[in-house]
Amino acid sequence: MRNYLQTGCLVLGILCFLYYVAIILYAGFHTSIAWIWLAGGAFFILLWQMFLYQARHPGSSVRFAIGAMGALMAVGIVVIAVFGSRIAGAMGAKPEPGLDYVVVLGAQVRGTVPSRALRRRLDQAVAYAQENPDTKFVLSGGQGPDEGISEAQCMYEYLTQKGVAADRLLLEDQSTSTEENLRFSDEKYHLKDKKVGVISNNFHIYRAVKFARAAGYESVSGIPASADLGMQPHNILREICALIVDILH
Repeated sequence: MRNYLQTGCLVLGILCFLYYVAIILYAGFHTSIAWIWLAGGAFFILLWQMFLYQARHPGSSVRFAIGAMGALMAVGIVVIAVFGSRIAGAMGAKPEPGLDYVVVLGAQVRGTVPSRALRRRLDQAVAYAQENPDTKFVLSGGQGPDEGISEAQCMYEYLTQKGVAADRLLLEDQSTSTEENLRFSDEKYHLKDKKVGVISNNFHIYRAVKFARAAGYESVSGIPASADLGMQPHNILREICALIVDILH
C-alpha cells in the first residue's frame, strides 16, 4: 500500500508541474493563481520524499508530518468535492427562454478585440438573442488599464457585427468585478424585479448567480457559455478558491 502511495504522490507532483507549464504556454504568466499548481506539485513531491525517508528510517518522527499532510490532503479533497459538485451542476444549466434581460459579464479585452473567454460569452449571447427576440442585453464591464476600450463597448461592437440589433443592447461600462457587474447593471437599468439571465463561462456560472441573488435579484438564472477544455481544471480550482475567500470574508 505504501508503495502505491509513494508512486501516486510522485505521479501527481509531476502532473501538477507539467500542467503549470501547459497553462503558462497556453495562457501566459498573467494567468490568475497559476502558481497553485507549482505549490501542489511541491506538496506531492515533498510527501513522496517523506515516504522514501520513512521507508529508510522506520522509527523516524517524519511519520507525524506524513499524517498531518495526509489529513490536509483529505480536507482538500472534501472541499474540492463539495464546491466542485456545485460548480459542475451549474455548468450544465439550460438557458431559461423568454427572459426580460440578460446580463453579459465582461472579461478581458485585448486592445479592442475580445479575449477567447469573452468571445465565447458573446457567441452564447448571439445564440440566445436569435432564439429570444424580445430579450434585451445588458453588456457589463469597464475599461482596464491594458484595454483599448471598455469591455461593454467591445461587446456592443461584436454583437452588432453579428447581427444583434443595437436597440436591444444596454451598456454598463464602469464595473471592474462580477459583483460590480451585477450591482451596477441593476442600479442603471432596474433589474431586480425582472426575469434576468446571466451569461458567463460555464465554470463561473455558479458564483455569478450567487452574486446576483446576494445583490437582490429576485428571479435570476445562469446561461453558461463554453470554456477552454484544457484550462477547465484550473478554472474550476480557481473558482473553488474564490468561493472559499467569499465565505471567509
